[in-house]
Amino acid sequence: MTITKRAEGSRLEIVLEGRLDTTTAPQLEKEIRTDIADVEELIFDFSALEYISSAGLRVLLSAQKVMNKQGEMVIRHANEEIMEIFDVTGFIDILNVEE
Repeated sequence: MTITKRAEGSRLEIVLEGRLDTTTAPQLEKEIRTDIADVEELIFDFSALEYISSAGLRVLLSAQKVMNKQGEMVIRHANEEIMEIFDVTGFIDILNVEE
């Protein structure tokens, strides 16, 4: 998985490419923990993300809990498979997902 970060003031955009699974989730978790302290708007761009596992969902849930206290988190451009995973797991009701 490739992680690209773009920071601008209190806004952080994270672009994910590849697969977010048990192998790559710890890497994303570390990247988020490193940069999230002063972030008020966290945006995930999933346009190049192919797959997300339960380990990836756990990282997103953890980030959402932090952002609920200090701002907002948005997930953009998720493909049909990832949207189905969000729907089946109930994460569609927890996360702010934009088409």
